Amino acid sequence: MCGIVGYIGGEQAAPILLEGLSRLEYRGYDSAGVAVFDGQTGSLAVRKAKGRLQVLSDQLHGGADLDSTAGVGHTRWATHGAPSDVNSHPQVSRSGKIAVVHNGIIENYAELKAFLMNQGVSFTSETDTEVVAQLIEYFYDGDLLQAVGRVLHRIQGAYALGILCADCPDQIIAVRKDSPLILGYGEGCNFIASDVTAILRHTRRVGYMEDGELAVLTREGVQCYNHLMQPIEKEIVTVDWEIDAAEKGGYEHFMFKEIMEQPEALRRCLSPRIREGEAVFEDFSLSKDFLQNMRRIYIVACGSSYHVGMVGKYHLERLTRIPVEVALGSEFRYMDPIVDEHTLVIVISQSGETLDTMAALREARRLGGHILSIVNVVGSSIARESDQVLYTWAGPEIAVATTKAYTTQLALLSLLALWLGKRLGTVPEKDCREMVAAFRELPGKMEEVLSHRDDIQYFASQYFNHDSIFFMGRNLDYALGLEGSLKLKEISYIHSEAYASGELKHGTISLIEDGTLVVALGTYGKLFAKAMSNVVEVKSRGASVLALTTYPHQEEMARTADVVMTIPDIHALLLPILGVVPLQLFAYYVALMRGCDIDKPRNLAKSVTVE
Repeated sequence: MCGIVGYIGGEQAAPILLEGLSRLEYRGYDSAGVAVFDGQTGSLAVRKAKGRLQVLSDQLHGGADLDSTAGVGHTRWATHGAPSDVNSHPQVSRSGKIAVVHNGIIENYAELKAFLMNQGVSFTSETDTEVVAQLIEYFYDGDLLQAVGRVLHRIQGAYALGILCADCPDQIIAVRKDSPLILGYGEGCNFIASDVTAILRHTRRVGYMEDGELAVLTREGVQCYNHLMQPIEKEIVTVDWEIDAAEKGGYEHFMFKEIMEQPEALRRCLSPRIREGEAVFEDFSLSKDFLQNMRRIYIVACGSSYHVGMVGKYHLERLTRIPVEVALGSEFRYMDPIVDEHTLVIVISQSGETLDTMAALREARRLGGHILSIVNVVGSSIARESDQVLYTWAGPEIAVATTKAYTTQLALLSLLALWLGKRLGTVPEKDCREMVAAFRELPGKMEEVLSHRDDIQYFASQYFNHDSIFFMGRNLDYALGLEGSLKLKEISYIHSEAYASGELKHGTISLIEDGTLVVALGTYGKLFAKAMSNVVEVKSRGASVLALTTYPHQEEMARTADVVMTIPDIHALLLPILGVVPLQLFAYYVALMRGCDIDKPRNLAKSVTVE
């Protein structure tokens, strides 16, 4: 995953580009670069560097060294070619006349590169992006727009492109296909960016590019074209959240800030959807006919959103009595899914741009499924391509490791399960009201969990030096363990796995020896006795046990486990939402004590827009 920023206006471009790129660092990257028009020489000035953005910024003295009012910038996460100065973006054509920044993957780059090399074109990098720059120059005969159009008919894959040409100092060209790119409309200036956070300090007026669209930006305006190169009008929307929401606000890390923001995020997500003791969804509807004939539900997602789906499966099947299958977005297309007009496909994505999930959505739609997406980013690609969309309203999430996006997704999916059960007549009225009351209590009880974070920090200080950790649980606790394990491994780099407790004797228990840390989850009251028997099993083989349970079971768990984390008791539907918070905090404090780069863990990106 990478970040793109482009600016054309009346101010010095490079400082604006660097500042915008700094707001995209959360997306993950290993190098950075900028290209601007050099008015004195009539050429493009390109500067790039491997490593953190600060390296590039220091070289350019914050951008002051480049005197230009138009340019593009990029943070790269290596896909083709190792991280290096040469492989960094922008990539330029052999004459230096064309510069390109690119998110995504050009799938047929090898074929195009071979063609160009047969025409005598030499390459300096290992990237697929250089092929785009060289191919534009190959077709360029004075009409840049036409040359770009000819290239778009030949490249295959996913891409967001920002293009400069030395012969056209008064314009930037932007292109989008399967990779997010937005337009920013300012006063006497205009922008492109991968994410609105990059340009929000300068403008709140944005337009979302659709697949196959191309835009030409000048200081005076933006002209957009469809895939047939016909002029089109873009809808301009106003972003209504504050830039401060994307800044740390005094916290050491974005991740910790976002953990602490979860109660408020839940209130934003749930409060408008609960009225007079009932779940209310004004922002979408499913017809009575569709509900009565619904035969199957698919949940499709990746990463933490997939873990949301694992919990959601239990809830949906219990409350609706309809079969639910959870599928990884990356596998869905290849499993010949049984989807038809009687299938509800719930697509979950924080960014709304996850490429594998997007491809799964399109396959499900092709097969006739009804698509309902749960996303955080308004106007994102997945939201726009769904039949129905529910927004989590979690606010911007900057840290790569998701926290508040996960809990709001899970809360929203759980509320949806209750709403469906009520309409299908599979949940009694009394049970509905009890569950809705529990949803109202949820933010306050989460604040109670967060108030004990110092205890979790102390527990982390006891266990941060372990190299391998196992999470185990049953039913809802197993699904919870999947997310707890992922949080730990992705930011602390500790090997961590989650297992269904009943599978211990089918192989996993052979890995338990003296000192092995096992995180035992026992929040689900119906299966607490089973959880305790598994704790005894691993203790008898020398494991150290860090347990998580509810207040009513704390004393009993403490008789066997070495350390016990606790959460308030709440309706079983909502236990995983409370239970994940101590696991998030534990992962955070362990990573902190190990000196890890918590907000930008190695090799990871916030939104995965390549396969």
